[in-house]
Amino acid sequence: MDVRRLRYFMVVADELHFGRAAERLHISQPPLSHQIRQLEAELGVELFHRTTRRVRLTAAGEELRRRLDGLLDALDDAVSDLHEVRTGRAGKLTVGFVSSASYSVMPRAVRRFRRELPGVELVLSPLTSGEQFDKLHDGTLDLGVVRDGDASMGLPLHDLCTEHLVACVPSDHRLASYPEVTPEDLASEPMIGFPSRDMPGFTAQLRSIFRSPVPFPRVTHRVVHQETALGFVAGGLGFTVLPESVSRFKPDAVQVVPISSRPTTTMKVAAPPEGAPAHAAATVFQEYLRIAAQETSGPRSTVECH
Repeated sequence: MDVRRLRYFMVVADELHFGRAAERLHISQPPLSHQIRQLEAELGVELFHRTTRRVRLTAAGEELRRRLDGLLDALDDAVSDLHEVRTGRAGKLTVGFVSSASYSVMPRAVRRFRRELPGVELVLSPLTSGEQFDKLHDGTLDLGVVRDGDASMGLPLHDLCTEHLVACVPSDHRLASYPEVTPEDLASEPMIGFPSRDMPGFTAQLRSIFRSPVPFPRVTHRVVHQETALGFVAGGLGFTVLPESVSRFKPDAVQVVPISSRPTTTMKVAAPPEGAPAHAAATVFQEYLRIAAQETSGPRSTVECH
């Protein structure tokens, strides 16, 4: 059914005069009369009693007017809402993020996004990089903030910021007093590591620190959150390697020591695969992440923004 004809009908039902209705619709009267006749033929009922003196609604016309009252406004609202979704100003945006992003870029980006796009429902999911890669591939995540990774993940990746990796050791450990440690210094120490499946890019960066002939340390525990790793280090269970920004919230029982080879890690934005449906608001959130990365790195910061 042609919605335009229904709109024409409502104007004629309002005016009960084809001439005035045509003026309101900015069309001539003959096409309007034709459209109403077409609508009556489509519905199989007469909607108006027409005489040379007056026009009035039939019982069927009264019923149609009652049914359409508010319905066309709701349709207009729905179309407007769809436009808002298409332009990224409405709908639901689901963003995943690694734990290290929760104390750096995410708070600033989220605040700006909620202020600028209040009509978008923002769903935040703390996930490992591996979990985010899976969800981006299956379409249940619109955007991800991950650690490291490359083209082998099969997803578009955009660098946000790069920082050094550091050794985190118990404060009473002999290495805590070193100005810096070498991979050889760490190789013989028990290590708090991370599962490769959940953190493929980050664990690849860790492996690159210990190049032959330096053996990879013995991993005694594997965890998925930096906070857990720091807790284990504070408890004297071993050392771990984390982004330098952990110095902002590490416990006193943990000492952060530079690594001589100056390895780095990069926080990245991961998007759905090429050709997959994309939420327009994801582009906006990605830009706010970029701005947040620049704001988070002060003039004395070792974080390099992209």
